[in-house]
Amino acid sequence: MPSPKWRHFTRHSHDSDKSTVLMSNTTAALLVSFWALTNLIIMISGSESIRPVLSGPNMAYLSSRVAFRCVAPGAPPPVTYELVKDQSIIIDRGTDLQGDQPASFSLKTAMTSGGSYHCKARSDDREGVSNSIRLTVLIPPSETRVTSEPFPPVVYEGSRLVLHCNVSQGSHLSYSWFFNRKEMQPFASPLHRIQGNSLVMEKVRPEHRGHYACMAWSSAQDIKRFSSSREVQLTVKDLVTEPRISFYVSKMPDGGLVGNISCSVSRGSPPINFSFLLNNIEEDTVTESESQTVWFNFPMVPGLELGKAKCRAQTEVQNVVSEPLTLEVVPVGGLVKVQVDYFYSADHKFTAAKLGCQISQGTFPFVRWLLNDSVLASDPKTEFYIPQNTPPFAFTDQGRTLILAKLSPEVFGFYRCKARDSYDESGPWTESETVLVKSKDLSTPSIESISIAFFCFVLLALVVGGACVYKMVDQRKGQDTQGTNTIQDPVSDPHSQSRPKQENEQDQMFESTV
Repeated sequence: MPSPKWRHFTRHSHDSDKSTVLMSNTTAALLVSFWALTNLIIMISGSESIRPVLSGPNMAYLSSRVAFRCVAPGAPPPVTYELVKDQSIIIDRGTDLQGDQPASFSLKTAMTSGGSYHCKARSDDREGVSNSIRLTVLIPPSETRVTSEPFPPVVYEGSRLVLHCNVSQGSHLSYSWFFNRKEMQPFASPLHRIQGNSLVMEKVRPEHRGHYACMAWSSAQDIKRFSSSREVQLTVKDLVTEPRISFYVSKMPDGGLVGNISCSVSRGSPPINFSFLLNNIEEDTVTESESQTVWFNFPMVPGLELGKAKCRAQTEVQNVVSEPLTLEVVPVGGLVKVQVDYFYSADHKFTAAKLGCQISQGTFPFVRWLLNDSVLASDPKTEFYIPQNTPPFAFTDQGRTLILAKLSPEVFGFYRCKARDSYDESGPWTESETVLVKSKDLSTPSIESISIAFFCFVLLALVVGGACVYKMVDQRKGQDTQGTNTIQDPVSDPHSQSRPKQENEQDQMFESTV
């Protein structure tokens, strides 16, 4: 059995051999790695010398022909080129036998032609890869048309409307809009905005009425393809205004009265549904598709108030009610009188006169004017009427006002008016008192002269009054002075003691009177 020292020596020798082998393996691995890296550097250095360049379109229409060109400048011939799509699909090959000559690849586009293209070049066992070009295949627009929301394009003002430019086929499209055959600007405005293939009007206005069309188009390789739609008409309906209600009365053959109630709006697109309400209860309704005015008939009783009448106008988007109107027929009666107003020119000359027939009672009066008991022709159905073959008269307010526009002897005289119910031709008349209209004195002093004369009169009255007051005060002061002297020297007058008692009493009475 070996001693411990020998055993130790033996183990040490074994470890030394193991370390030597490990060092040899490490050196070999380093040499192999250095050799591989050197070869890789040589390969990379060799491949960098071939740098092909690919040129060609990035957009093309469907079924059109496109051409790609690939060239590797400085590569020694022969150079082999490959056109590759999407990293793996080889489209075509070509060879340059002269050097620096591009290889051309032509292909007809299909729906599957879109993608990423590059080319590979090989020369003397060296290879290079070009840049990439992404080709997009465009579909030209066709069968362009305009649709609307809502459909058809008939809306009330204030509503929202959207027009769409649609095509049956097409890709990568741009859109242009036309209003009354004039191109609309693409930027937003208070009237509209263009958003994609849509024309948006948030609140339609009356000025939006007209014809609209759109054009869808695209462009590739300086080639433009477009498709235009037909025009569509946009109808903008007017909102109805607040209705107005009025009525007049006519007499039926049987003697009864019927009220003809008018309900109208000044603005609004038909159809409009009009309703007649009495005391908030609907009595009748009519739908008008052309006119803005309708009439309702309702039986009336003279002197009887039937209540509050209203008119309602309804559309698809509105429900508007008029102000209430008292439905009552009051017969003509009471006091009738003529009110005369004179008109003067700038130099205070009498130039014209207006006569008004004031009637204290009556809803529908019919008025007649008389000059010197002769009836003056008038037309109560018109607001303003001038007769032809008569003196210069004019009638307003349905005959209730008579205007003497030109003063002459033929218009001077006695005027009066009379009134009766317009719906009863055989009804009684109520007449006014007679009023005389005559020529005024043109020499009548002016207001300024009257004012000056009045001022002078007041001033003269003040002067005279002041003088009288001063005289009375002066007399009183003289008497007071005489009385004072008598008291201070009672014996100066020897005859004062012998004055009769009656005379003294008369003097006292005189002083009191003064």
